[in-house]
Amino acid sequence: MEVEIVESSFVVPSEDTPKHSIWLSNLDLMLAPRSHTPTITLFRYNGDRNFFSVEVLKAALAKALLHFYPLAGRVAVGEDGRLEIQCTGEGVLFVVARSTCTLDVLSDFTPSEEMRQLFAPSSDGNDSMCIMLQVTFFECGGVCLGIATHHGVMDGVSALHFINTWSDIARGAEGTVVVSLDRALLRARSPPTVPFEHFEYQCYSPRRQLSTTMTAKLMLSKDQLTSLKTSIELGSRRRVSTFEAVTAYVWRCACKARQLEADQETRLYMAVDVRSRLKPPLSPGYFGNAVVRTSVAVATGEIVSSPLQRTVEQMHDAVVRLDDEYIRSIIDLLELMKDIGEMDLGSWQESQTDLWAVSWLRLPVYEADFGWGKPAFMARAHVNRKGMLYLLRSPEGDGGITLMLTLEPENMPRFMKVFIQELDCLKQAGA
Repeated sequence: MEVEIVESSFVVPSEDTPKHSIWLSNLDLMLAPRSHTPTITLFRYNGDRNFFSVEVLKAALAKALLHFYPLAGRVAVGEDGRLEIQCTGEGVLFVVARSTCTLDVLSDFTPSEEMRQLFAPSSDGNDSMCIMLQVTFFECGGVCLGIATHHGVMDGVSALHFINTWSDIARGAEGTVVVSLDRALLRARSPPTVPFEHFEYQCYSPRRQLSTTMTAKLMLSKDQLTSLKTSIELGSRRRVSTFEAVTAYVWRCACKARQLEADQETRLYMAVDVRSRLKPPLSPGYFGNAVVRTSVAVATGEIVSSPLQRTVEQMHDAVVRLDDEYIRSIIDLLELMKDIGEMDLGSWQESQTDLWAVSWLRLPVYEADFGWGKPAFMARAHVNRKGMLYLLRSPEGDGGITLMLTLEPENMPRFMKVFIQELDCLKQAGA
């Protein structure tokens, strides 16, 4: 597959914007070392001769940057030695490319190194940029929008806020745009106070070479989800969320596929948006990072042999404990840590026993209509950490979901077999 770069330029805000520096919170700095997060969004050709007009996209982007003007700046080290966003108005990298292939060549849409290189702007030499964009036109008329967002600047909620505002402007549907840059609520206390234990942040190691992984895309239909959730709710006193049910199921299948010993500890890490959990909550339209991690650790034998209801309740308890005091304890712990940027917080990233679950189920990932229709698909362009699980809604809107999972290459075939076999058992039990 070949992609030819047609144009590379910078798009600046359509009017002058404030020039100042923005302080980054500890939740921002925790993610900054990971640099850019690459995603792809695919759009099928709708027959319009002006389909994905570069001029329309650039004009709308320039207007969107009036609201999100820090994105036109750069991430740099401030006078105090701490990373910050310097709002310089230099602009956003915008690349236009063409491919002689059709979208069918990406039929499985599985994240890969090739996909990252071809469909998301490279961050090589561009580490200071807040966001980079690439529009690739395919022979079939379809388009891929590659986006690389600096994780120290924004999380998924904020990134989609920007992308969907940009698309609204492009199709002339811009409403009231609310963007809050105030990070004051995320400042550490003086003095920092850490009344809780936070294994998820205290178990870290120097950054190191990543190992080989294999990524698979799995689908769960609405009927399969119903069977899974019903089987769990039979032994539960409450409604079970899709995230809880699916993640617990995948965790159990992964433990079996990895053939872990019964007494071996396995840990599930979860990312939780805390915007509404703080007191007072963060302002509407908060633009930055507001995600913390929590986890559950048990013996593998318990995960494999216990009913999924037990695993789901352990997950629920781990999320419920994230109240204002607990979150501030995390922020204060990060304040006391030195050289956050030199550490890969959480050695789980290279563990063959653990799983990290990220839910995009509630994110508006299929709302970016630039005037030519909503996306056909959206996902990470590349995932290079073992044991990563992403959950997304089905692009068809049929009530199903899409899973993106990375595992060790030697364990993935066993996982696929277990995953399918146990789903069949659930279906037969409910028949």
